[in-house]
Amino acid sequence: MTQKLKEEYRRKVASVDEILNTLKSGDEIVAALGASEPMEILGKLHNIKDKIDNITIWCTLSTQNYKFFSELGMKDVFTTKSWFYSAPIRVGHKLGNISYQPGHLHNITNRKLDIGIPNVFIGTVSPLDKHGYVKSSLSVLYEKEFMEKADLVIMEVNPNFPEVHGDTQIHISEIDYFVETNRPVPELPRDILSEKDKTIGEYVASLVNDGDTIQLGIGRIPDAVAQAFMNKSDLGVHTEMITSSMADLAKAGVITGKKKNLHQGKIVGTFAFGDKELYEFLDNNPSIALLRGSYVNNPYIISQNDNMVSINTALQVDLTGQVCSESIGIMQYSGTGGQSDTAIGAIHSKNGCSIIALYSTVKDDTISTIQPYLTPGAAVTLHRNDVDYIITEYGIAPMKGRTVRERVDNLIGIAHPDYRKKLREDASKLGII
Repeated sequence: MTQKLKEEYRRKVASVDEILNTLKSGDEIVAALGASEPMEILGKLHNIKDKIDNITIWCTLSTQNYKFFSELGMKDVFTTKSWFYSAPIRVGHKLGNISYQPGHLHNITNRKLDIGIPNVFIGTVSPLDKHGYVKSSLSVLYEKEFMEKADLVIMEVNPNFPEVHGDTQIHISEIDYFVETNRPVPELPRDILSEKDKTIGEYVASLVNDGDTIQLGIGRIPDAVAQAFMNKSDLGVHTEMITSSMADLAKAGVITGKKKNLHQGKIVGTFAFGDKELYEFLDNNPSIALLRGSYVNNPYIISQNDNMVSINTALQVDLTGQVCSESIGIMQYSGTGGQSDTAIGAIHSKNGCSIIALYSTVKDDTISTIQPYLTPGAAVTLHRNDVDYIITEYGIAPMKGRTVRERVDNLIGIAHPDYRKKLREDASKLGII
């Protein structure tokens, strides 16, 4: 690294308190999502609540209960918004401190920029290299678009973050301030898979062929699906989130990307979140391409891969195939994310398909996830026209090319046995069977 770069970097290094003093009333701030959140800055943001007024901040898939949204009395100063809820954000929502912004992942950035440009961007990057670049590391979902439009760009620089290939490079000249940190990278612990998970995984795997390109969601069911793929070969990946289970498949030689039409040989994603082993796998791995969400999740781009299979989970489905994956009734639980993007892309792919997998019941079998109609207020995350298969631990219900009556029969067939009779009675009363 040249002396000039070293001097420029040192001039831009500041403490968190110094950074907070640069913020002013009326600022609109976008924070990088998930593991890429600037935790040191956000962790102290509440300290300026008596000095400023009317700050808007966007936090998505947050990993921490930051005081500016998780304590009472904050919403008069901080207007917090989110495109995707996590457990900490749900806490803030219940307190009235956070509001959800609906949107499809592939165009949330452009739609936001159309109505107003946030003037501050904050995120996390890997250290400066000898050429004067840092890497946005674990996410470029929306980060670079907002960074490029912001008046003030602030980055926490952390040597523990992996250097990930793709559209991740940022030149030092594009950043106004650096905050040096050495905190651990947030991890997403793995859950122990149940027999129910494994059964669902096997059903999903039966619909996926060698050489297919896959998109997987997050959670125990997608992890079980990945485990069931261990006997597959030459799978490709074009996904929203790169997960620990995908790294397992790649290291096992299952994922090669040889048959992909687009980005052959590359594991394509827009952000990554998982365990330490995932981050080690991503670090300087030339097979990884982390690209912008506006590109990766564009259904037209997704459809260019033949044999594209979208695999996602849901909270509830109705007997006609409508899917709710983001709310419990009216209460926002997560977000639309890229589910609709990937499903629509997959069904327009040559020989592609869209799969929804979920448990047949929740709360110790006391509630069926298959209902005559969605709970009032529930968001329709995925339209019934965009679902090819719905899967539970009781089997596979084909939706593609099926009438409503056929869908009802198929879905009752994969419902928990304790609820099938009542579902059929309700369907009859509704006149859909």
